[in-house]
Amino acid sequence: MSPNPDPSAGFTSEHRTAVSAAEEAGALLRSRFPDGFTARPKGPRGDVVTDLDLMAERLVVDRIRERFPYDRILAEESGELPGDGRGRTWLVDPLDGSNNVVIGLPVYVVGIALCVDDAPVVGVVHDPVTGRTWSARRGSGAHGPNGPLAPPADSRPLPSSGPLLAWTQGHSVARDDPAACGLRHTLERRSRRLLQLWAPLVAWAMLARGDIDGFVGYRAEAIDLPAGALLAREAGVVVRHLDGGEFDGGFSGPDTGRSFVAGRPEVLPHLLDLVSASPGTEDTRTAETGPSGPTARRPATAGRSPWAPRSGPRPGRPAT
Repeated sequence: MSPNPDPSAGFTSEHRTAVSAAEEAGALLRSRFPDGFTARPKGPRGDVVTDLDLMAERLVVDRIRERFPYDRILAEESGELPGDGRGRTWLVDPLDGSNNVVIGLPVYVVGIALCVDDAPVVGVVHDPVTGRTWSARRGSGAHGPNGPLAPPADSRPLPSSGPLLAWTQGHSVARDDPAACGLRHTLERRSRRLLQLWAPLVAWAMLARGDIDGFVGYRAEAIDLPAGALLAREAGVVVRHLDGGEFDGGFSGPDTGRSFVAGRPEVLPHLLDLVSASPGTEDTRTAETGPSGPTARRPATAGRSPWAPRSGPRPGRPAT
């Protein structure tokens, strides 16, 4: 295996590896859902981790490591496997929707992304329940089970009842955070429905398919953002900061730089108007300097990376 895969190939080999690994992990998850697993609490905010998370993550990490042994990997449960410093980082969310799995709700997916420096170049979302996969390569479009995902030929007007939206917020956001509460309340009041799925990658796939009108995130988690944002963008979705500024969809830096609004081009102005009506959102786009990598994802013990393997439960995503 060459330590430097050729980027001119358009990441086809990386894409193929990610799709295969996600689908293999999905088959494992599907074979054990809804009754063949154990769960335990993860962190003080009511989150959980199951043995399915751990088994699926081990499978995906092994597949990536076998094919690209020099790449860095950041995995949701086990942490960081260092690379050779070339700026290639895989992000693995082996079971996005663990809280749903524990209560028997079949809304969960496997997510994998490859980033070069901080830019996503490959993104894969696999739904084990239906066996469907959605994926994208930067500059090559997004694809699903029935072929390319593309904007509709004729833009559909928003109904008078308002848009159908999804919402997510990051782990470090307190439940009584004024900006998050104000923004969520505004969206609930001025949208037809505001979905809180406990699985952000499910919402990204729905947006890419055109099932929902928009997706709003407040200080979103780093682990699943690149795969979802790339999939949506390659399907014709526009992603912006809450103030309308450019949004890169990377994983590094503080979580205050990961608040976003996403929608089709013809819908986005309306969505930006909605979020601008909420107090406090003007401070959600930040130019502050943060550490490289997703180090702002969770509070960490001084001197220790939050991505480093550790014993005992690790705090995880909130039920958002």
